[in-house]
Amino acid sequence: MLTVLGILIATGVAVWRAAHTDDARHVMRADAIVVLGAAQYNGTPTPVFAGRLKQAELLFRERRAPEVIVLGGNQPGDVTTEGAAGRNYLIEHGLPPADVVSEPQGNDTYESLQAAVNYMKAHDQHSAFLVSDPWHNLRIKKMASDLGIQAYASATWQSAARSQGTRLSGYVRETFAYLDYRIFGGH
Repeated sequence: MLTVLGILIATGVAVWRAAHTDDARHVMRADAIVVLGAAQYNGTPTPVFAGRLKQAELLFRERRAPEVIVLGGNQPGDVTTEGAAGRNYLIEHGLPPADVVSEPQGNDTYESLQAAVNYMKAHDQHSAFLVSDPWHNLRIKKMASDLGIQAYASATWQSAARSQGTRLSGYVRETFAYLDYRIFGGH
């Protein structure tokens, strides 16, 4: 029992530390900026998704990478995908259409990252800034690394998840999600 508790605490601390580390402070360039999708409604990104897209826009405007790849499929009844909604959002905010790609596959983090890695490998890209909410940093970096990409996390703090309770639940949920990924792999 103490071993399990120790693993939970150590993982929780690792999730928290990764959430408070922005690799863009130490890494100047990567081959791409990869934005993990979040909900959209009729092509309009939710505030959580818009926060991620704003972070990607910032990195792009700082010339951290020449291309932004927006990830995410759709749910039944959706008129578009997260990837397409995010791409349109970035273009509407002034990013050149040729520099913003939609990879509209995947309905979970692992599937979406697989789609990104397939695209990147086909275009001889090997490194990426990953943009999501901060508590995802540890798991998305591990997944991308396991899939063969040098991953750097640069999370948004513009998320709609601003309350302490919402952030705490994010850390707790992500602690278990990271352990699930490490134990069972895949999704």
